[in-house]
Amino acid sequence: MILPRDSIRGRLIGLAMVLTGVALVAGYLAIAAILEDFIAGRFDAETSAVADTLIAGATIDDAGRLNAGPAPSDPRFQIPFSGWFWQLAQDGRVVAKSPSLFDNVLNPPDADFSGGAGIGPDGAALRVTRYRFTLPDSSGALAVTVTAPQAEIDDSMARLRRPLAISLTVLGLALALASFFQVAAGLRSLDRLGRDIREIGAGRSEALPLPRVAELRPVAHEINALIEQNRKVLARTREHVGNLAHSLKTPLAALDNSLPPDHPGHALVARMDRQIGWHLRRARSSGAARLLGSHTPVAPVVEDILLVLRRPITDSGLTVQVELPPSLAFAGERQDLEEMIGNLVENAVKWATGRIRISGRAQGTDRLLIAIEDDGPGMSEEDYAQALSRGTRLDENGPPGTGLGLAIVSDLAALHGGRLGLERASGLGGLRASLDLPG
Repeated sequence: MILPRDSIRGRLIGLAMVLTGVALVAGYLAIAAILEDFIAGRFDAETSAVADTLIAGATIDDAGRLNAGPAPSDPRFQIPFSGWFWQLAQDGRVVAKSPSLFDNVLNPPDADFSGGAGIGPDGAALRVTRYRFTLPDSSGALAVTVTAPQAEIDDSMARLRRPLAISLTVLGLALALASFFQVAAGLRSLDRLGRDIREIGAGRSEALPLPRVAELRPVAHEINALIEQNRKVLARTREHVGNLAHSLKTPLAALDNSLPPDHPGHALVARMDRQIGWHLRRARSSGAARLLGSHTPVAPVVEDILLVLRRPITDSGLTVQVELPPSLAFAGERQDLEEMIGNLVENAVKWATGRIRISGRAQGTDRLLIAIEDDGPGMSEEDYAQALSRGTRLDENGPPGTGLGLAIVSDLAALHGGRLGLERASGLGGLRASLDLPG
């Protein structure tokens, strides 16, 4: 799974992997150093034991010369240039040595040391142990030198480094996998919070449930408070819009009634009424931009609208066909859905000659399509855009109206993230108005 750079999950996992990698590399270096000291110490202990054996077996003859005791039984000291060498020296002169040296001698420094570095007769690196010692009746400086090949120490270390590196790599992969599951488990509450917020946006929930994680509860409280504030603001907006509509339309109607029937001011009053209606309805729809947590079934809204329009439908002798699945629902307020479908059905009733069809279906998991079709005269493609303009009527001699219905529906649909489409009804021949809305 590829995680984006701005992902919290990706950052946490990346940081954990980097820190784990640094810790494993440091651990590898530290363990390798400890093992190297242990292996080198084992070789030093072995050469020191051989040196002690040589010292214990050495004697001084009557002439004061150093004589070696029994040679070490280790066969490695018999193999030529094996790197396992020993020699005894008196006053800087070698008096005894291992067969592995042949005709060569070792030239270590004069100081005593164990675990020093040296070079053998063949140029190979050696691990050197050298002691100066004294014996009864001895005169002069006595010294014993024992060496081991550095290559064997390096080979032993190499045999340990490989399984150590494999083990730490496996451990690193296990820790990386554990970090992934740990981060995934830790952020699961954020994923659940995101799903709950989407449920509110889709209208399937009205508020966030309190998370089980204490750190996220204040966030849920704040979001729920914002949702509630959103509801109150919209309610106040609609109340103010209603009051403004009443305060403007009442004196305007009185002015219209005070004019003589043939007065030219009636046209101006009608135009003012249409403009006021447009702006007030636009203000109302602007305040209705998707109340969070709202969820409205479509079928009951259509039933109520048809019940209100039953009289004009019956008087016109219209047949209304409804094809709506019961599960179809709109992610928004019922009042907004009534406004949109009501305007479209009322428009169809005005223009239909015999039949109206109302259908709907879900589109994916979060969209729905509602179509209102009639068998009226319809309109040309050139008139579709003009029909959605505010206050525009394509047929001034047609049924009464303000010319605001389709424009208001288009605005409301857009405010909810949807759209209103107009086209010719293929089956009925009239106008087909389709609403694409969130579901």
